[in-house]
Amino acid sequence: IGDMLMLAAIILCGLGYAEGATLSRRLGGWQVISWALVLSLPVMLALTLIIMPQSLESVGKAAWIGLAYVSLFSMLIGFVFWYRGLAQGGIAAVGQLQLLQPFFGLGLAAMLLHEQVSPAMIAVTAAVVLCVVGAKKYAR
Repeated sequence: IGDMLMLAAIILCGLGYAEGATLSRRLGGWQVISWALVLSLPVMLALTLIIMPQSLESVGKAAWIGLAYVSLFSMLIGFVFWYRGLAQGGIAAVGQLQLLQPFFGLGLAAMLLHEQVSPAMIAVTAAVVLCVVGAKKYAR
């Protein structure tokens, strides 16, 4: 079930990125993400009420700061630039660059957080990078 949910999420996110990039050519990046957040509000509000803890006192300061950071930077400001880049550079070309994020994520996790990076992680990341390079090379 988990694999199927992950596959569904990947498909829906890909479709969302493509549609968002198309819309950002007409509306602009900040309008696209703003409308996406407004449209998702009813579902997110319902889910919040369902899984919300009994008391918010149990939620620590670090969790609130993390929520604020993810909400403001990753979801709002980050997507403004993401959709602008997709609109300017083309959905297919810029979308492939996102596949390089695990490589940078592993590097940053190792350098900044001193995480253990296994050879298997590096091999999978290298395979993804090779797929991106191959796709760009043979797309011409």
